[in-house]
Amino acid sequence: MRQEWEPEDLIEVWTLLEDDMGKLRNKSGANRLGFALFLKFFEVEARFPESAGEVPAPAVSYLAQQVKVPTEEWSAYDWAGRAIKRHRVEIREAYGFRICSEEDQAQLAEWLAAELCPVELSRDRLAEAVVARCRKAHMEPPAPGQVARLVGSAVSTFEDRFCQTTTRRLSAATRSRLDDLVAEDDGQDGEEKASVGGGQTFFTELKADPAGLGLESLLGEITKLHRVRNLDMPAELFADVSEKQVAAWRARRRSTPLICGTRSLRCATRCCPRCAMCVRRRSRTRWWICSSSWCRRSTRGRRRRSRASSSRSSRRSAARSP
Repeated sequence: MRQEWEPEDLIEVWTLLEDDMGKLRNKSGANRLGFALFLKFFEVEARFPESAGEVPAPAVSYLAQQVKVPTEEWSAYDWAGRAIKRHRVEIREAYGFRICSEEDQAQLAEWLAAELCPVELSRDRLAEAVVARCRKAHMEPPAPGQVARLVGSAVSTFEDRFCQTTTRRLSAATRSRLDDLVAEDDGQDGEEKASVGGGQTFFTELKADPAGLGLESLLGEITKLHRVRNLDMPAELFADVSEKQVAAWRARRRSTPLICGTRSLRCATRCCPRCAMCVRRRSRTRWWICSSSWCRRSTRGRRRRSRASSSRSSRRSAARSP
């Protein structure tokens, strides 16, 4: 929650209404001020503050005036006693909220893994989505630390499913070719080291962009395209995830750790970044070949037109000569 509040904002958000004052009748001192602050904080954030410092100081002063309790009583509010537990129960009931149970958290993690993780990479935005969904369902969101762990669990679940689904979509022959290429690539210590045969590994060649327009570059890109096509990857390999998710996996080609788990999952975790790279290179190489061919044809056309124009000029000059 923001800590700076203008007077008009304080009046609009933190003013206690008649119903709010009715909930304070049997409370006094620090409990009265603490309950009032919790009540309005929950109204704004749909959760309770984690500490006294999270409540804006201007709001403390403004509410203290309304409940006629000294501002200093806020520091005496017991955050570990029975009163604060009763206050939370009363406030949840007043707004029709309930605690987010372990079952609810499991459902939220499944929702994230199935619906949002395929299209959203930012864990902060995933956490915001969890809080928003809790509010919509009238559930008190988990503490920020719990939300972060929930998001981490959902991301891990999605990545495991993504790897396994991607691997299942590949034919046995494609998986076998990829296994050989991944083993070759994993055997390289550096980014551009030579392979046993004296050349570069397949994935190192794919990573390299063409040097420029020219016959040699064009033939090299055609060779890359043929090698990628020979892997026989299905066109719908990444059909159900966003392009930015595929790009993120492509960037993880060298940084993907060999995490613990089943052998099949470890293989899938290594193969997915390479698959993403191959799909990307296939589309980019097609575009580069087409644009290169167009540029070459355009250049030849300009040269023919230039030669034809020069020839016509020469003939006209010769015709005008005495």
